[in-house]
Amino acid sequence: MKTLNTIQKLSKIAAVICKVLFILCVVGIVCCAVSLVFLAALPEGFVVNGMTVKAYIEANAKASIGTCYTALAVGIILCVGEAVLCKIAERYFRHELEAGTPFTFEGAKELIQLGILTICIPIGSAIASGIVHAVLSRIMTDVSDLNLNNTVSFGMGLAFVFAGLLCRSAAEMIGSKEEKQKEE
Repeated sequence: MKTLNTIQKLSKIAAVICKVLFILCVVGIVCCAVSLVFLAALPEGFVVNGMTVKAYIEANAKASIGTCYTALAVGIILCVGEAVLCKIAERYFRHELEAGTPFTFEGAKELIQLGILTICIPIGSAIASGIVHAVLSRIMTDVSDLNLNNTVSFGMGLAFVFAGLLCRSAAEMIGSKEEKQKEE
C-alpha cells in the first residue's frame, strides 16, 4: 500500500504540472498571436528614436523580420500541440486518481493512448511547422532555418506505452487472482 500511496501522490503532482503547463502553453499561444498581429499591423515607416521599429527589432533580435514572423507562427503551432498533449495527460492522471490505482484496463488503455499521442502530436506539430516555415520562406526574405528535435517526446511516448502495457498486465493479474478467489 505504501507504493500505491506514492503513485497516487505522484499522480496528483503530475496532474497539477500538466494543468500548469497547459496554462503556460495557452499563454504562449496568446503571446505569439498578439506579437504576430502587432508585427503585421506595424506601419512600415513607424519611427522611434530615429529608427523604424522593424529595423530596431532586427538589430536587437539579431534576426530578420521574416524569421520573426516564422518563429511566431511556428511557436503558435508548437504551443497548440503541447497544450493538447497536456490536456490529454491531465485527463489520464485525473482518471487514475479517481480509480485509486493505475492498474485498471481503462487506465492502461488511456496510458497507451497517451504514449502514442506523445509520439504523434509533436511529429504532427513539426510537420505543420515545417510547412509553415517553407511557405513563409518563399514569401519573406532572410528566414533562418528551422531546427526542431522530437527525440524526447519519442522516448517519453515509448515509456508511456511500456508503462501502459505493464499496468494492463497487472490489471490482468489482479483480475485472474480475484476470479480464483471467487471460485474458492
